[in-house]
Amino acid sequence: MLDKIKTIRTNVVAKTRALHAKKDTDQYIVALDIGTEFVKALIGKVTDSGVEIIGVGRTHQELSDMQAGAISDIQSVVNNCDAALNIAEKQAGVSPKSAVIGIAGELVKGTTITVRIKRKTPEKELDFTEVERIIGLVQERAKDRARQQLTWELGGKDVEIRMVNSALVNMEIDGYPVTSPVGFKGKEIMIQLYTAFAPMIHIGALERTAKELDLELLAVAAEPFAVARSVIGDDPNASMSAILMDVGGGTTDIAVINDGGMQGTKMFGIGGRAYTRSIERDLNVSFLQAEELKLGLSTNKTAQSKVAEVEKSLQKTLSVWTSGVELALDEFTLLDHLPRRILLCGGGSSLDMLMHQLESSNWYADLPFTRKPVVQHIQPSHVVGISDKTGTVTDHTFITAMGLLRVGLDTLQQDQAPGSTSSIRQRIDKILKV
Repeated sequence: MLDKIKTIRTNVVAKTRALHAKKDTDQYIVALDIGTEFVKALIGKVTDSGVEIIGVGRTHQELSDMQAGAISDIQSVVNNCDAALNIAEKQAGVSPKSAVIGIAGELVKGTTITVRIKRKTPEKELDFTEVERIIGLVQERAKDRARQQLTWELGGKDVEIRMVNSALVNMEIDGYPVTSPVGFKGKEIMIQLYTAFAPMIHIGALERTAKELDLELLAVAAEPFAVARSVIGDDPNASMSAILMDVGGGTTDIAVINDGGMQGTKMFGIGGRAYTRSIERDLNVSFLQAEELKLGLSTNKTAQSKVAEVEKSLQKTLSVWTSGVELALDEFTLLDHLPRRILLCGGGSSLDMLMHQLESSNWYADLPFTRKPVVQHIQPSHVVGISDKTGTVTDHTFITAMGLLRVGLDTLQQDQAPGSTSSIRQRIDKILKV
Protein backbone atom coordinates (compact mmCIF):
# COMPACT_ATOMS: atom_id res chain seq x y z
CA MET A 1 0.00 0.00 0.00
CA LEU A 2 2.78 2.41 0.94
CA ASP A 3 4.62 1.67 -2.33
CA LYS A 4 1.42 2.40 -4.26
CA ILE A 5 0.96 5.72 -2.43
CA LYS A 6 4.57 6.62 -3.17
CA THR A 7 4.16 5.82 -6.89
CA ILE A 8 0.96 7.87 -7.17
CA ARG A 9 2.53 10.77 -5.30
CA THR A 10 5.68 10.69 -7.47
CA ASN A 11 3.54 10.90 -10.61
CA VAL A 12 1.48 13.78 -9.18
CA VAL A 13 4.64 15.64 -8.14
CA ALA A 14 6.15 15.23 -11.62
CA LYS A 15 2.99 16.52 -13.33
CA THR A 16 2.67 19.46 -10.94
CA ARG A 17 6.27 20.47 -11.47
CA ALA A 18 5.85 20.28 -15.23
CA LEU A 19 2.75 22.48 -15.11
CA HIS A 20 4.24 25.02 -12.73
CA ALA A 21 7.85 25.49 -13.74
CA LYS A 22 9.72 27.90 -11.49
CA LYS A 23 13.11 29.56 -11.60
CA ASP A 24 16.00 27.34 -10.52
CA THR A 25 16.97 29.99 -7.97
CA ASP A 26 13.68 29.72 -6.08
CA GLN A 27 13.82 27.78 -2.82
CA TYR A 28 10.88 26.20 -1.05
CA ILE A 29 10.37 24.49 2.30
CA VAL A 30 7.62 22.12 3.43
CA ALA A 31 6.67 22.20 7.11
CA LEU A 32 4.80 19.14 8.38
CA ASP A 33 3.17 19.44 11.79
CA ILE A 34 1.96 15.88 12.42
CA GLY A 35 -0.37 16.43 15.32
CA THR A 36 -2.64 14.08 17.22
CA GLU A 37 -5.80 15.64 15.76
CA PHE A 38 -4.60 17.19 12.50
CA VAL A 39 -1.75 17.07 10.03
CA LYS A 40 -0.89 20.61 8.93
CA ALA A 41 1.26 21.21 5.86
CA LEU A 42 2.71 24.60 4.96
CA ILE A 43 4.69 25.37 1.81
CA GLY A 44 6.98 28.36 2.15
CA LYS A 45 8.98 30.26 -0.44
CA VAL A 46 12.34 31.54 0.78
CA THR A 47 12.84 35.28 0.18
CA ASP A 48 15.44 37.87 1.15
CA SER A 49 13.33 38.81 4.19
CA GLY A 50 12.35 35.32 5.37
CA VAL A 51 9.69 32.87 4.19
CA GLU A 52 6.36 33.52 2.47
CA ILE A 53 3.63 30.90 2.99
CA ILE A 54 2.15 30.09 -0.42
CA GLY A 55 0.37 26.81 0.28
CA VAL A 56 -1.67 25.49 3.23
CA GLY A 57 -3.17 22.04 3.78
CA ARG A 58 -4.83 20.33 6.73
CA THR A 59 -6.19 16.82 7.25
CA HIS A 60 -7.88 15.19 10.25
CA GLN A 61 -6.24 12.18 11.89
CA GLU A 62 -8.02 9.07 13.13
CA LEU A 63 -8.04 8.16 16.82
CA SER A 64 -5.55 5.31 16.35
CA ASP A 65 -3.02 7.21 14.19
CA MET A 66 -1.15 8.89 17.06
CA GLN A 67 -0.54 8.12 20.72
CA ALA A 68 0.74 10.79 23.14
CA GLY A 69 2.10 12.89 20.27
CA ALA A 70 3.98 10.05 18.55
CA ILE A 71 3.10 8.11 15.38
CA SER A 72 1.44 4.75 16.06
CA ASP A 73 0.20 3.92 12.53
CA ILE A 74 2.74 4.92 9.86
CA GLN A 75 0.60 3.92 6.89
CA SER A 76 -2.41 5.95 8.02
CA VAL A 77 -0.26 8.98 8.90
CA VAL A 78 1.39 8.82 5.47
CA ASN A 79 -2.07 8.90 3.88
CA ASN A 80 -3.05 11.93 5.97
CA CYS A 81 0.20 13.76 5.25
CA ASP A 82 -0.19 13.04 1.55
CA ALA A 83 -3.70 14.49 1.54
CA ALA A 84 -2.60 17.65 3.38
CA LEU A 85 0.40 18.07 1.08
CA ASN A 86 -1.74 17.69 -2.04
CA ILE A 87 -4.01 20.50 -0.85
CA ALA A 88 -1.02 22.75 -0.09
CA GLU A 89 0.74 21.92 -3.38
CA LYS A 90 -2.35 22.64 -5.43
CA GLN A 91 -2.63 26.07 -3.82
CA ALA A 92 1.11 26.82 -4.09
CA GLY A 93 1.58 25.52 -7.62
CA VAL A 94 4.82 23.78 -6.63
CA SER A 95 5.82 20.46 -5.06
CA PRO A 96 8.93 21.09 -2.94
CA LYS A 97 11.20 18.26 -1.80
CA SER A 98 12.86 19.81 1.28
CA ALA A 99 10.89 19.31 4.48
CA VAL A 100 11.03 19.97 8.20
CA ILE A 101 8.94 17.68 10.39
CA GLY A 102 8.06 18.30 14.02
CA ILE A 103 8.45 15.74 16.78
CA ALA A 104 6.63 15.77 20.12
CA GLY A 105 5.62 13.45 22.91
CA GLU A 106 6.52 12.75 26.51
CA LEU A 107 9.75 10.95 25.56
CA VAL A 108 11.23 13.98 23.79
CA LYS A 109 13.61 15.51 26.33
CA GLY A 110 14.84 19.08 26.10
CA THR A 111 16.91 20.73 28.79
CA THR A 112 19.67 23.25 29.38
CA ILE A 113 22.92 21.90 30.81
CA THR A 114 25.66 24.04 32.38
CA VAL A 115 29.27 22.87 32.19
CA ARG A 116 32.43 24.55 33.48
CA ILE A 117 35.74 23.61 31.88
CA LYS A 118 39.24 24.48 33.16
CA ARG A 119 41.73 25.20 30.37
CA LYS A 120 45.28 23.90 30.68
CA THR A 121 46.70 26.82 28.70
CA PRO A 122 44.74 29.94 29.75
CA GLU A 123 47.25 32.24 28.04
CA LYS A 124 46.42 30.71 24.63
CA GLU A 125 43.68 32.27 22.55
CA LEU A 126 40.61 30.10 21.95
CA ASP A 127 40.38 28.90 18.36
CA PHE A 128 37.43 27.39 16.52
CA THR A 129 38.73 23.83 16.91
CA GLU A 130 38.78 24.14 20.71
CA VAL A 131 35.28 25.67 20.78
CA GLU A 132 34.03 22.81 18.61
CA ARG A 133 35.58 20.26 20.97
CA ILE A 134 34.01 21.91 24.04
CA ILE A 135 30.54 22.01 22.47
CA GLY A 136 30.87 18.35 21.50
CA LEU A 137 31.78 17.48 25.10
CA VAL A 138 28.74 19.34 26.47
CA GLN A 139 26.43 17.66 23.95
CA GLU A 140 27.72 14.23 24.98
CA ARG A 141 27.09 15.01 28.64
CA ALA A 142 23.59 16.20 27.77
CA LYS A 143 22.93 13.00 25.82
CA ASP A 144 24.04 10.86 28.77
CA ARG A 145 21.72 12.80 31.06
CA ALA A 146 18.76 12.47 28.67
CA ARG A 147 19.38 8.72 28.27
CA GLN A 148 19.54 8.22 32.04
CA GLN A 149 16.27 10.13 32.49
CA LEU A 150 14.49 8.06 29.85
CA THR A 151 15.86 4.81 31.27
CA TRP A 152 14.52 5.77 34.70
CA GLU A 153 11.10 6.77 33.31
CA LEU A 154 10.81 3.51 31.35
CA GLY A 155 11.62 1.31 34.33
CA GLY A 156 15.23 0.50 33.43
CA LYS A 157 14.70 -0.08 29.71
CA ASP A 158 17.65 1.23 27.70
CA VAL A 159 16.54 3.45 24.79
CA GLU A 160 18.59 4.60 21.82
CA ILE A 161 18.24 8.36 21.38
CA ARG A 162 19.42 11.06 18.99
CA MET A 163 19.83 14.81 19.32
CA VAL A 164 17.25 16.73 17.31
CA ASN A 165 18.02 20.32 18.35
CA SER A 166 20.76 22.24 20.10
CA ALA A 167 21.18 25.95 20.83
CA LEU A 168 23.72 28.04 22.71
CA VAL A 169 22.12 29.76 25.70
CA ASN A 170 25.11 31.45 27.34
CA MET A 171 28.90 31.36 27.37
CA GLU A 172 31.35 33.00 29.77
CA ILE A 173 35.14 33.13 29.93
CA ASP A 174 36.43 33.79 33.47
CA GLY A 175 33.00 35.19 34.34
CA TYR A 176 32.85 37.51 31.33
CA PRO A 177 29.89 36.89 28.97
CA VAL A 178 30.83 36.40 25.31
CA THR A 179 28.78 35.70 22.21
CA SER A 180 31.72 34.76 19.98
CA PRO A 181 34.46 33.13 22.11
CA VAL A 182 37.12 32.69 19.43
CA GLY A 183 40.16 34.90 20.09
CA PHE A 184 39.62 35.25 23.84
CA LYS A 185 42.09 34.07 26.48
CA GLY A 186 41.04 32.68 29.84
CA LYS A 187 41.25 29.93 32.43
CA GLU A 188 37.63 28.82 32.89
CA ILE A 189 34.90 28.47 30.28
CA MET A 190 31.27 28.23 31.36
CA ILE A 191 28.83 27.10 28.69
CA GLN A 192 25.07 26.69 28.88
CA LEU A 193 23.65 24.62 26.05
CA TYR A 194 20.05 23.69 25.27
CA THR A 195 19.66 20.23 23.73
CA ALA A 196 16.64 18.14 22.77
CA PHE A 197 16.80 14.37 22.32
CA ALA A 198 14.21 11.90 21.05
CA PRO A 199 14.03 8.09 20.92
CA MET A 200 15.25 6.64 17.62
CA ILE A 201 12.00 4.67 17.25
CA HIS A 202 10.06 7.96 16.99
CA ILE A 203 12.64 9.61 14.72
CA GLY A 204 12.70 6.50 12.54
CA ALA A 205 8.91 6.67 12.08
CA LEU A 206 9.19 10.28 10.90
CA GLU A 207 12.06 9.42 8.54
CA ARG A 208 10.01 6.56 7.08
CA THR A 209 7.05 8.90 6.64
CA ALA A 210 9.22 11.43 4.79
CA LYS A 211 10.64 8.70 2.56
CA GLU A 212 7.20 7.41 1.60
CA LEU A 213 6.17 10.97 0.76
CA ASP A 214 9.28 11.42 -1.41
CA LEU A 215 10.52 14.25 0.80
CA GLU A 216 14.10 15.05 1.79
CA LEU A 217 14.40 15.91 5.48
CA LEU A 218 16.12 19.21 6.19
CA ALA A 219 15.55 18.67 9.90
CA VAL A 220 13.48 16.96 12.57
CA ALA A 221 12.64 19.57 15.20
CA ALA A 222 11.28 19.28 18.72
CA GLU A 223 8.02 21.17 18.41
CA PRO A 224 8.42 23.41 21.49
CA PHE A 225 11.85 24.39 20.11
CA ALA A 226 10.17 25.29 16.80
CA VAL A 227 7.59 27.43 18.60
CA ALA A 228 10.41 29.21 20.42
CA ARG A 229 12.25 29.85 17.14
CA SER A 230 9.04 31.32 15.73
CA VAL A 231 8.93 34.12 18.29
CA ILE A 232 12.66 34.72 18.84
CA GLY A 233 13.69 35.06 15.19
CA ASP A 234 17.28 35.75 14.18
CA ASP A 235 18.09 38.82 16.24
CA PRO A 236 21.31 37.99 18.18
CA ASN A 237 20.45 40.74 20.68
CA ALA A 238 16.92 39.49 21.35
CA SER A 239 16.06 39.75 25.05
CA MET A 240 12.61 38.19 25.01
CA SER A 241 11.47 36.26 28.07
CA ALA A 242 8.31 34.15 27.98
CA ILE A 243 6.71 30.79 28.74
CA LEU A 244 5.41 29.14 25.58
CA MET A 245 2.67 26.50 25.79
CA ASP A 246 1.65 24.45 22.76
CA VAL A 247 -1.52 22.58 23.76
CA GLY A 248 -2.14 19.94 21.11
CA GLY A 249 -4.52 17.04 20.83
CA GLY A 250 -2.38 14.55 22.75
CA THR A 251 0.28 16.52 24.62
CA THR A 252 1.14 19.88 26.11
CA ASP A 253 4.61 21.16 25.20
CA ILE A 254 6.17 23.91 27.29
CA ALA A 255 9.25 25.99 26.48
CA VAL A 256 10.82 28.69 28.64
CA ILE A 257 12.79 31.53 27.05
CA ASN A 258 14.84 33.88 29.21
CA ASP A 259 16.62 36.92 27.74
CA GLY A 260 16.38 35.39 24.27
CA GLY A 261 17.90 32.06 25.31
CA MET A 262 16.13 28.70 25.45
CA GLN A 263 16.12 27.45 29.03
CA GLY A 264 14.46 24.12 28.36
CA THR A 265 11.37 22.28 27.22
CA LYS A 266 8.94 20.00 29.04
CA MET A 267 6.14 17.84 27.71
CA PHE A 268 3.32 15.90 29.36
CA GLY A 269 0.57 13.76 27.93
CA ILE A 270 -2.57 15.83 28.42
CA GLY A 271 -4.06 17.69 25.46
CA GLY A 272 -7.39 18.44 23.86
CA ARG A 273 -8.27 14.80 23.41
CA ALA A 274 -8.17 14.19 27.19
CA TYR A 275 -10.95 16.76 27.66
CA THR A 276 -13.07 15.05 25.01
CA ARG A 277 -12.48 11.64 26.62
CA SER A 278 -13.67 13.05 29.96
CA ILE A 279 -16.98 14.17 28.43
CA GLU A 280 -17.28 10.83 26.64
CA ARG A 281 -17.02 8.94 29.95
CA ASP A 282 -19.02 11.25 32.17
CA LEU A 283 -21.93 11.85 29.80
CA ASN A 284 -21.87 8.36 28.24
CA VAL A 285 -21.73 9.63 24.65
CA SER A 286 -19.54 8.76 21.65
CA PHE A 287 -16.18 10.44 21.13
CA LEU A 288 -17.51 12.46 18.20
CA GLN A 289 -20.52 13.61 20.23
CA ALA A 290 -18.22 14.54 23.11
CA GLU A 291 -16.04 16.57 20.75
CA GLU A 292 -19.10 18.44 19.47
CA LEU A 293 -20.21 19.21 23.03
CA LYS A 294 -16.73 20.51 23.92
CA LEU A 295 -16.39 22.70 20.85
CA GLY A 296 -19.99 23.85 21.20
CA LEU A 297 -19.22 25.66 24.46
CA SER A 298 -17.20 28.29 22.57
CA THR A 299 -19.74 28.63 19.75
CA ASN A 300 -22.88 28.48 21.92
CA LYS A 301 -24.02 25.38 20.02
CA THR A 302 -24.11 23.12 23.07
CA ALA A 303 -27.64 22.81 24.41
CA GLN A 304 -28.12 24.91 27.52
CA SER A 305 -29.34 21.85 29.41
CA LYS A 306 -25.95 20.17 28.80
CA VAL A 307 -23.63 23.09 29.53
CA ALA A 308 -23.32 22.54 33.29
CA GLU A 309 -22.58 18.81 32.86
CA VAL A 310 -20.00 19.44 30.15
CA GLU A 311 -18.24 22.16 32.14
CA LYS A 312 -18.16 19.98 35.26
CA SER A 313 -16.55 17.16 33.27
CA LEU A 314 -14.02 19.50 31.65
CA GLN A 315 -13.10 21.05 34.99
CA LYS A 316 -11.84 17.71 36.33
CA THR A 317 -9.38 17.29 33.45
CA LEU A 318 -8.51 20.98 33.56
CA SER A 319 -7.46 20.64 37.21
CA VAL A 320 -5.15 17.73 36.31
CA TRP A 321 -3.77 19.70 33.33
CA THR A 322 -3.05 22.72 35.53
CA SER A 323 -1.18 20.50 37.98
CA GLY A 324 0.88 19.21 35.04
CA VAL A 325 1.78 22.78 34.08
CA GLU A 326 2.81 23.55 37.66
CA LEU A 327 5.00 20.44 37.89
CA ALA A 328 6.64 21.20 34.53
CA LEU A 329 7.43 24.81 35.40
CA ASP A 330 8.69 23.84 38.85
CA GLU A 331 11.55 21.95 37.15
CA PHE A 332 13.12 25.13 35.72
CA THR A 333 15.37 25.52 38.73
CA LEU A 334 18.15 27.44 36.96
CA LEU A 335 16.01 30.59 36.89
CA ASP A 336 15.55 32.87 39.89
CA HIS A 337 12.07 33.68 38.64
CA LEU A 338 9.84 32.63 35.77
CA PRO A 339 8.88 35.00 32.94
CA ARG A 340 5.43 36.49 33.51
CA ARG A 341 4.39 36.37 29.84
CA ILE A 342 2.62 33.14 28.92
CA LEU A 343 2.06 32.65 25.19
CA LEU A 344 -0.31 29.90 24.05
CA CYS A 345 -0.75 28.09 20.74
CA GLY A 346 -2.21 24.82 19.46
CA GLY A 347 -5.80 23.71 19.00
CA GLY A 348 -6.14 22.55 22.60
CA SER A 349 -5.59 26.11 23.85
CA SER A 350 -8.81 27.21 22.11
CA LEU A 351 -10.81 25.96 25.09
CA ASP A 352 -12.20 29.06 26.82
CA MET A 353 -12.12 27.37 30.24
CA LEU A 354 -8.38 26.73 29.87
CA MET A 355 -7.66 30.40 29.17
CA HIS A 356 -9.91 31.44 32.06
CA GLN A 357 -8.10 29.04 34.42
CA LEU A 358 -4.71 30.54 33.59
CA GLU A 359 -5.96 34.13 33.73
CA SER A 360 -8.25 34.07 36.77
CA SER A 361 -7.12 31.38 39.22
CA ASN A 362 -4.10 31.44 41.55
CA TRP A 363 -2.51 28.28 40.04
CA TYR A 364 0.85 30.11 39.92
CA ALA A 365 0.98 30.96 43.64
CA ASP A 366 3.62 28.36 44.58
CA LEU A 367 5.85 29.05 41.56
CA PRO A 368 8.62 31.70 41.38
CA PHE A 369 6.67 34.40 39.56
CA THR A 370 7.33 37.98 40.65
CA ARG A 371 3.89 39.09 39.45
CA LYS A 372 0.69 37.55 38.17
CA PRO A 373 1.29 36.04 34.72
CA VAL A 374 -0.13 37.71 31.61
CA VAL A 375 -1.69 35.17 29.23
CA GLN A 376 -2.36 35.53 25.50
CA HIS A 377 -2.38 33.51 22.29
CA ILE A 378 0.50 33.71 19.83
CA GLN A 379 -0.84 35.15 16.58
CA PRO A 380 0.63 34.50 13.10
CA SER A 381 1.66 38.17 12.96
CA HIS A 382 3.95 37.55 15.98
CA VAL A 383 6.04 34.97 14.11
CA VAL A 384 9.35 36.50 13.08
CA GLY A 385 10.33 36.28 9.43
CA ILE A 386 7.31 34.22 8.28
CA SER A 387 4.47 35.91 6.37
CA ASP A 388 1.27 34.40 4.99
CA LYS A 389 0.36 35.14 1.36
CA THR A 390 -2.64 32.79 1.28
CA GLY A 391 -4.90 34.56 3.77
CA THR A 392 -5.72 31.24 5.45
CA VAL A 393 -3.18 31.16 8.32
CA THR A 394 -5.23 33.28 10.67
CA ASP A 395 -4.94 31.95 14.22
CA HIS A 396 -2.83 30.28 16.90
CA THR A 397 -3.42 26.73 15.62
CA PHE A 398 -0.79 27.13 12.86
CA ILE A 399 2.03 28.55 15.02
CA THR A 400 3.91 25.26 15.40
CA ALA A 401 3.92 24.68 11.64
CA MET A 402 5.14 28.26 11.13
CA GLY A 403 7.89 27.59 13.65
CA LEU A 404 8.95 24.54 11.64
CA LEU A 405 9.32 26.80 8.59
CA ARG A 406 11.54 29.02 10.74
CA VAL A 407 13.73 26.02 11.64
CA GLY A 408 13.92 25.15 7.95
CA LEU A 409 15.06 28.67 7.10
CA ASP A 410 17.71 28.51 9.85
CA THR A 411 18.96 25.19 8.48
CA LEU A 412 19.19 26.48 4.90
CA GLN A 413 21.08 29.58 5.99
CA GLN A 414 23.58 27.52 7.99
CA ASP A 415 24.13 25.02 5.19
CA GLN A 416 24.67 27.76 2.62
CA ALA A 417 27.04 29.90 4.69
CA PRO A 418 30.49 29.80 3.04
CA GLY A 419 32.93 28.05 5.35
CA SER A 420 35.89 30.43 5.37
CA THR A 421 34.01 33.73 5.24
CA SER A 422 31.05 32.98 7.48
CA SER A 423 30.88 34.52 10.93
CA ILE A 424 32.10 32.59 13.96
CA ARG A 425 28.53 32.50 15.30
CA GLN A 426 27.27 30.98 12.02
CA ARG A 427 29.95 28.32 12.24
CA ILE A 428 29.03 27.61 15.88
CA ASP A 429 25.35 27.34 14.93
CA LYS A 430 26.28 24.84 12.24
CA ILE A 431 28.13 22.70 14.83
CA LEU A 432 25.10 22.87 17.09
CA LYS A 433 22.85 21.61 14.26
CA VAL A 434 20.17 24.09 15.32
